[in-house]
Amino acid sequence: MPDSITIGGLPGSGTTTTARRLHEQLDIPYVYAGDLFREMARERDMSLAEFGAYCEEHPEVDRSLDQKQKVILMAGNVILEGRLAGWIAHRNHIPCFKLWLTCNASERARRIAEREGDPVDQVRREMQEREQSEKKRYRAFYDIDLDDLSIYDLVIDTADLPPRDVVEQALDAMNR
Repeated sequence: MPDSITIGGLPGSGTTTTARRLHEQLDIPYVYAGDLFREMARERDMSLAEFGAYCEEHPEVDRSLDQKQKVILMAGNVILEGRLAGWIAHRNHIPCFKLWLTCNASERARRIAEREGDPVDQVRREMQEREQSEKKRYRAFYDIDLDDLSIYDLVIDTADLPPRDVVEQALDAMNR
């Protein structure tokens, strides 16, 4: 079993559910990088989409979050959920199990709409804006292509899988 685990995926792919379940089963501390980002958006009274656009012009925000994630991963014994967590571990040669969850956009929008209580069309628009902003920032600031999944130890498509099966697949791969 690895010392640390990174879990990444686009919004609605099941990263939080998977991270929480692994945390419960493995009794490893869990950190969600998105909480830090959301808090910074709230402090500026901005939506996630607005804050993402702000971050396109202020790379110091992303760099600050990334440095915090690097320190967390270097300390070890953690489950770190974050879009770039796997890349941060990869680029800094920090040993860990890197998991990426995929899911089609329609299912992700449906999940988010159900969770947040918002109309699916609104969620889909906001999701697209946010993802475009992130891809633009990650490419410009780090030369990272979020579609490049080659750095991950395991990629799971969660569209038709219940959370328990996602966790089971992850645990099986970690135990190999």
